[in-house]
Amino acid sequence: MSSVLGHNKSYIAAPMVNQSDLPFRRLVRRYNATLVYTQMLLSDRLLNDHDYLQFHLRGLGEPNDRPVVVQLCGNDPELVVRAGKQVQSHCDAIDFNLGCPQEAARDAHYGAYLLGQNDWPLVENIAASMSNSLTVPVSAKLRLCQPASATLDLARRLEHAGASWVTLHARTVSVRRRRQGAADLEQIKTLKDNLSIPVISNGNVRVWEDVERNLALTGADGIMVGESLLANPCLFADITPDPVAISLEYLDLCREYPDTATMQTVQTHVRHFVDHQWCVLIGPRMLISALEGPDYSLR
Repeated sequence: MSSVLGHNKSYIAAPMVNQSDLPFRRLVRRYNATLVYTQMLLSDRLLNDHDYLQFHLRGLGEPNDRPVVVQLCGNDPELVVRAGKQVQSHCDAIDFNLGCPQEAARDAHYGAYLLGQNDWPLVENIAASMSNSLTVPVSAKLRLCQPASATLDLARRLEHAGASWVTLHARTVSVRRRRQGAADLEQIKTLKDNLSIPVISNGNVRVWEDVERNLALTGADGIMVGESLLANPCLFADITPDPVAISLEYLDLCREYPDTATMQTVQTHVRHFVDHQWCVLIGPRMLISALEGPDYSLR
């Protein structure tokens, strides 16, 4: 297994738009996450927007933020490699995004919209260019191809192109959120049974027992969790936290690492924590107002 993943089953915090900030990455590590990802970063903006680059480099890969994987997206091998070189000294691996289902990804033709077979040569070129040019391991996170059976073919191509591991979110691009349909974990098992590189399972986890069932079914080398970890950052420790306590713990980390999370990001995290346990007892706005008081200033 890749040294970044470790020698046991890995518990991984997924890349999540505007939610994989440094304080949250630090928080989930406290509760048994063994590997964390940044949010998906746009290769062209890393190269052309200095403020964007500096914001996402701030605190990245500092001693308490290891191991960490930076996720990049794009459809130009040269640009993705150049962007990777901007961040490689701050991380332990770089992941190529083949799973983003957003409209922006469709319009700019990246993420899950590169899964069609006509784009496979381009995908192989990008993965190989990254593997051959960067100083850290390269991985890929993908969704199901259509038909689903084609996913194994693409995963094999990624393996041959130099990917150190692959992560499969076993839903198609049309299924954007978990409530729109269960992940097809048999497809992850198929990858695990046929690839020689590690395979990470992503999907169908709401509570700790789901982690155990998922790993038992797929045989995967680790499990990645997204939305459910936002609701309960202690999921990998099989703990249900008090919503106020976990909110204040997160806010303390925001003060420890200033200017690494926007106020909107902080408020969204708190809403997730509160909605998970206390949505009936206390309104999220009341708690956020309390957290913005002088005793818990982000500055």
